[in-house]
Amino acid sequence: MSSTTVTKKRKSDSTAASAAKKAKLDARVQVVTSILSDATGFELPAGDASTRALILQLVQYARDLEQEVAALKPKAKSPQELAAAADKLANAARSGIRKQLTWKPTAKSGTARWLYDGVCNDPEVFGAMLNLGGPPTFKAKKMPKEEFENLIGDLDVAIRYDTLRINSDVNISWKPADGTFKFSGTYGK
Repeated sequence: MSSTTVTKKRKSDSTAASAAKKAKLDARVQVVTSILSDATGFELPAGDASTRALILQLVQYARDLEQEVAALKPKAKSPQELAAAADKLANAARSGIRKQLTWKPTAKSGTARWLYDGVCNDPEVFGAMLNLGGPPTFKAKKMPKEEFENLIGDLDVAIRYDTLRINSDVNISWKPADGTFKFSGTYGK
């Protein structure tokens, strides 16, 4: 016979602390809402201590909002983290581009088109991938195919009796508002 031991998990104190913090925040939101609902006629509390408490609630609410906004900003990456993220993005782009280099009748004449759409929410990473020395300052740019392959990696794809390769400059489009980018060009034998 096997016996199983059941252990009770101890409740975390963090849930109680977060509930208390939420209650304080809700009280501050109610104060702000009541002031904003009657901006010209709201009543100030009687006495210095009550007025100080009201001002303190408003200041703490403002500080909480500042901290929430600061938490939304991405923290700066170290050079190693930036290089690792740029390599990961370059590998994904290289893989996506190579998958598009397939045999078509237009590849024989070197006019087959490819287009890679990607997303990179951090402009620093995109700039590091393209060796720009910072975030991109352009919306559209052309890059020579040799320079692009040096940055992204080898894009040649072996087919049955030949090799397909990029044969034009690479068009780079960057939209900083939503962090999307496009690489496009032509390829052939």
